[in-house]
Amino acid sequence: MSARSVEEHAAHISGLLTGLHTLSPSAVPTAEALGRITCSDIASPVDLPLFRNSQMDGYAVDAASVASVPTTLTVRGVIAAGSGKPPKHLPGSAFRIMTGAPLPEGADAVVPVEDTTGVTEHVVTIERGRSVGEFVRERGSDITAGMLLVTAGTHLEPRHIAALSAVGLASLDTYTKPRVAIITTGAELKSAGTTLEPGEIYDSNGPALATLAEANGADVVSVARSSDDPAEFRELLSYATSVADLVFTSGGVSMGDFEVVKETLTPLGAHFGHVAMQPGGPQGTAVVNEVPVLSFPGNPVSTMVSFEVFARGELRRAAGLPEIPRERLPLTAPLRSVDGKRQFLRARRTADGIELVAGPGSHLVAAMAWADALIDIPAAVTELGAGDLVDVLPLSTSSI
Repeated sequence: MSARSVEEHAAHISGLLTGLHTLSPSAVPTAEALGRITCSDIASPVDLPLFRNSQMDGYAVDAASVASVPTTLTVRGVIAAGSGKPPKHLPGSAFRIMTGAPLPEGADAVVPVEDTTGVTEHVVTIERGRSVGEFVRERGSDITAGMLLVTAGTHLEPRHIAALSAVGLASLDTYTKPRVAIITTGAELKSAGTTLEPGEIYDSNGPALATLAEANGADVVSVARSSDDPAEFRELLSYATSVADLVFTSGGVSMGDFEVVKETLTPLGAHFGHVAMQPGGPQGTAVVNEVPVLSFPGNPVSTMVSFEVFARGELRRAAGLPEIPRERLPLTAPLRSVDGKRQFLRARRTADGIELVAGPGSHLVAAMAWADALIDIPAAVTELGAGDLVDVLPLSTSSI
């Protein structure tokens, strides 16, 4: 069987994941909506400010009564924020008023405390006059009811939460985060922090896939690790498909012995084959209990590149996140590529263009920490020179 092209495999995966793009919106409490993505425009239901109020601690007056200063006015009372509707203002008098407190009807200016002297409980001397509207926050001067407050597709930050809360919205409709479960496989895998026996290695694929999925809009609901025992893998897969909208597996998909993922999923109608790419050639897909399963090869770089090429865009679209655009940059040095395989080479962007940071080996996981992009070399291209423009795929970050 001939190898699929990257484009063919990506189209196949896109077809499997159509259900992710029809998830119903989630109503979440506004106070808990940080980092969520709005799925529609949100208009303010009220005017803001809700009522005329004082911008300063001072005295509510009518401007005509303080046109000539100094002048002494009778103080008729104190208006605090939250004290209810105040009495009507009478010309030639004043109310002591606090910041945010409602302005009494008939008052049209506020004189700050620092512009007054001779203050007693009953009188105040105004040393500086104020014109109509000074230090008064008019109703709706920030936003009026029906005006657009937040647009669809907004990645909600604290400033948005503040504004949405200020207009009284208790909950919001946001894109539903796809629920993702992850299963890494291999008897040799152990958790970080444990003591390794000969032949054992630390599992990096579980943390890598979990953080990649989360950084691209998913809700990671399960991360598990299986040995090469099919019964153990089946049990973990059964749980994963019961709690997730999408399952990622790593390892167990190639041509060797102990390929537990391939052995388990093939009888269920899975497709396993080779994609004409490097790294990440062996790939598998299945649908188990109506949940799509994407099976990536176990070498750490292959796992991460597979996610970037085949899964990142699908998750971001489902979560309402914008696409991460590709770039075109010049090579800082010549390179050679394998004929017939599309190469995704780890690289770093510089002031002069893009430079390689490692060879093509799929085990060179440390080099992924040095890279911030992948150079995408078409399958038919075998040689490029310094200065040649190449397609560049920026690597995922937590900046969504």
